[in-house]
Amino acid sequence: MTFQDIFKSSFLENVTSVSLFDMALALVLAFGLGLFIFLIYKKTFSGVMYSSSFGVTLVALTMITTVVILAVTSNVVLSLGMVGALSIVRFRTAIKEPLDIAFLFWSIAVGIVLAAGMIPLAVLGSVFIGVVLLAFVNKKSHWNPYILVLQCENHDSEDRAKAYLSQHAERCVVKSKTAQKGLVELNLEIRLKQDDTDFVNALAELDGVHSAVLVSYNGDYMG
Repeated sequence: MTFQDIFKSSFLENVTSVSLFDMALALVLAFGLGLFIFLIYKKTFSGVMYSSSFGVTLVALTMITTVVILAVTSNVVLSLGMVGALSIVRFRTAIKEPLDIAFLFWSIAVGIVLAAGMIPLAVLGSVFIGVVLLAFVNKKSHWNPYILVLQCENHDSEDRAKAYLSQHAERCVVKSKTAQKGLVELNLEIRLKQDDTDFVNALAELDGVHSAVLVSYNGDYMG
């Protein structure tokens, strides 16, 4: 193979299959939309500990997906090789929050749509998804469940506490109960009639009630 044959190789011909302007535009848009996804994730995060690295991952994943799809759309043979290469990749990181999966797929989908040239769909679709997430995830309501940890002296004080709760809670279900000599501990799931938690103060003042602790319930209760 001569020096001239190297410059005539199909490999170098593929370099110009995607113009520099198209690559730059796709990457800039991918960065912008990835940053938008990151901001929506930061605004709607409702877990225990916020991870900034996951937000940065969303931006990087959008740009990486765009680069991969640009390469795949420029060469059919390369697309087959890319599928084979990605099929052997295994990810071991556990996704703790169900909503995080939606953000991961959102980033991947935006990268694919941008690389395919459907820029209005990527932009308008991301704005619509972001508005929906902001409207539903950040919506706070008194219908959200709570866990009430109640410590009573005996059975009579337990009945008084339950009677008081029936007046201020729309729904009250016992999740667990621990009974010891001179102490009864209850874990109850309650739904409030209105967005007011001051009743817990009065509940703790009832005769025979040692303490009352109200905790926001995210559905991961173990007991």
